[in-house]
Amino acid sequence: MKNVPLADVDHVGRAVLPIGTDYPPGHVLDWHEHRRAQFLYGATGVMVVDTAEGTWTVPPERAVLIPAATRHRVHMPGVSTASLYIEPDAVPWWPDTCMVVDVSPLLRELLLVAVGFEVDYSLSGREGAVAALLLYEIAERAPLPFHVGLPGSADLARLCREYLAAPDAGVTNAAWATRTAMSERAFTRRFRSETGDSPAVWRARARLLAAVPLLRTASVSEVGGRLGYASPAAFTAAFTRTFGLPPSRFTAGRQGVGRSRNS
Repeated sequence: MKNVPLADVDHVGRAVLPIGTDYPPGHVLDWHEHRRAQFLYGATGVMVVDTAEGTWTVPPERAVLIPAATRHRVHMPGVSTASLYIEPDAVPWWPDTCMVVDVSPLLRELLLVAVGFEVDYSLSGREGAVAALLLYEIAERAPLPFHVGLPGSADLARLCREYLAAPDAGVTNAAWATRTAMSERAFTRRFRSETGDSPAVWRARARLLAAVPLLRTASVSEVGGRLGYASPAAFTAAFTRTFGLPPSRFTAGRQGVGRSRNS
């Protein structure tokens, strides 16, 4: 199925509903949730998925697993997607929170085949076998580290969301502490207790996540400078240390080459 609203087919008696959708540049799927679990694959562009718990950045040719009934928002700066909407009972192993995963060549081809199915595709024969094999392949995927958690309290979460929208290397713990009317020591202790990271470590990771979509339209040097790194080498080292791949793997013209050798 292509460009079909889930609401129009959610009632159909199929454990796996494949839907392919093309989105215009800059499109945002505002806060919503699905009764089914969702496997959201981006064939082009970079997606950013927000929930109350955190933000997941999905590079090209990767996917994100979204649990059933999870309220989320998706930023899509020019993305063509293939989604699987899956009955929760069919995937008891599905993660409790969102998870970015690599997509193997086999899984990619299965997705492309499945989005061509009719809504009431046959459960026997080839189509049913493809739907079943999709779930086996998804279950084999390992998580990728393109994620940053959010504090549970509203005031700290607000600071973090503002930072994610406009990362600034000049922001300090003292500035954030002032905004929350706390001492810097108390603020840092509270932030660490809610996120597991110090504010400085959290901001550094958030800046690196922000680099992924920027790399689609700018060079490594430009992105590193925009995010406050002293040199392209410093930016490359920090990015590679965090994500296991150099930022050059995510620049325009390199789409898809960042997949692991085990894909």
